[in-house]
Amino acid sequence: METVSANRAHGGMQGVYRHASTATGTDMTFSVFVPPHEAGARLPVVWYLSGLTCTHANVTEKGEYRRACAEHGLIFVAPDTSPRGDGVADDPAGAIDFGLGAGFYVNATESPYAANYRMWTYVTEELPALVAARFPADTDRQSIMGHSMGGHGALTIGLTFPQRYKAVSAFAPIVAPGQVPWGWKALAGYLGEDRAAWRRHDAVALIEDGARVPALLIDQGEADDFLAKQLRPDLLADACAKAGIDLTLRMQPGYDHSYYFISTFMADHLKWHASRLG
Repeated sequence: METVSANRAHGGMQGVYRHASTATGTDMTFSVFVPPHEAGARLPVVWYLSGLTCTHANVTEKGEYRRACAEHGLIFVAPDTSPRGDGVADDPAGAIDFGLGAGFYVNATESPYAANYRMWTYVTEELPALVAARFPADTDRQSIMGHSMGGHGALTIGLTFPQRYKAVSAFAPIVAPGQVPWGWKALAGYLGEDRAAWRRHDAVALIEDGARVPALLIDQGEADDFLAKQLRPDLLADACAKAGIDLTLRMQPGYDHSYYFISTFMADHLKWHASRLG
């Protein structure tokens, strides 16, 4: 693991790191904030998954999470959103909603994407093992959150591994990719046309099929340009109501899809996670 940068912040250390990933077959870059702590202490870990077009850098530079993480004693890990590098397949038309920067947190099965787009394995297996080995992480106290495409990833991963992640939240998530254009393109491109294979990567479908978590926290801006066509929090609300999942869905007047929105409510989410991580 190579240290790209390391900066003191709020008494802790903000690092950016690079390593050769066996899951993706590429170099991968991620960031980790470790708050101030006593020697030998093991700290809870919050995973943050970013959205379309993003890298680890978007939340690291604009997410405003470090003060809250230092206050609550939380490690904050932000992976990249897709494999990158020479030879990694991209959207043939250069669109922003597929290919580089748009891995959708799945293991692709369709050529040519199957060769490198294995973000599910990277985020749920390889990177957690690396973080556990190199940082003071308490792997019995993990939670997950994300934004937009990353909110989709956080919800599907949290619903799939409810014993691992003690809290799950999201900002403006894609809650039902099987029912919206972004999801139709990405899931078909990565997983093929069999919609049955899409359901394990669709939060609403997972809940319909029996997946459960105790509670979810979602913040959604009412001025988000993608709200009605791509995000559809109403579908998640209906699924949670039928399944008995305690959903806190906060519609925020005037807020859009940007990091101005995310940074405004980041501390609320981290406090909510901390209360569940102990």
